[in-house]
Amino acid sequence: MNELVKDKKVLITGASSGIGKYLAIHVAREGGIPILVARSADRLAIIKEKIEAAFSVPCYWYKADLSNDAEWKDVIDQICYDHGSIDGLINNAGMAVFDLVSEAKWQDIDRMLSINVKSLFRTTHQLLPHFLQQKRGHIVNIASQAGKIATPKSSVYAATKHAVIGFTNGLRMEVESQGVYVTSVNLGPVRTNFFNQADPTGAYEKAVDRFMLDPNKVAAEVVEHLFSQQREINMPGWMNSGSKMYSLAPAFLEKAMERQFNKK
Repeated sequence: MNELVKDKKVLITGASSGIGKYLAIHVAREGGIPILVARSADRLAIIKEKIEAAFSVPCYWYKADLSNDAEWKDVIDQICYDHGSIDGLINNAGMAVFDLVSEAKWQDIDRMLSINVKSLFRTTHQLLPHFLQQKRGHIVNIASQAGKIATPKSSVYAATKHAVIGFTNGLRMEVESQGVYVTSVNLGPVRTNFFNQADPTGAYEKAVDRFMLDPNKVAAEVVEHLFSQQREINMPGWMNSGSKMYSLAPAFLEKAMERQFNKK
């Protein structure tokens, strides 16, 4: 059991499936207390039941649509009222629709901005004074390698993750001297239902199948670093090396990787 996580209350958004579900399991396995948020009350109720039976720790859940700012603000207020002290925040909720900008639907663009960026800013802004007052806490933002390298059909999604990485880096410098840790998690493709909406054709998922990360392993890595000073978690490592090369020679890499970049 990780003593850094034990008895800590950790708020996890997007917790009804995929990485979020496994984050909840690993937090509980280490003796922490998961507080789960997602739209699916049925799934959250099942996860709570299984976690409490398996790990003998309390688990709480709240239903919320993070694309609705007013609703999400009220739910955060309720969480703070119910639990008082929150020790950690994992901003995991996110979505994508892969499309050319010229063919994209505005409601898809708006929803990506609302969930991937605005709700993350909202949660952090609302909980940050609490962390600063208690002079401790950890904010983990699940970003993406797409936030470092944009590709065709993911222009908007990549922009949202660029925003998350920029926000995370700036915030880290603002609060690091006050006992609050801030970490960005930059992932390649993960084997979850994310692609059901991002690319319903299944073409991109098939093209990157051999590169896909295991959401359980991703969650284990994140929880292993909770409440410790970690600037970034990058998975897979080779993809992060590619993003570093891209920052040095973007035009060359865009040309060299044109076929791969157009897999969506």
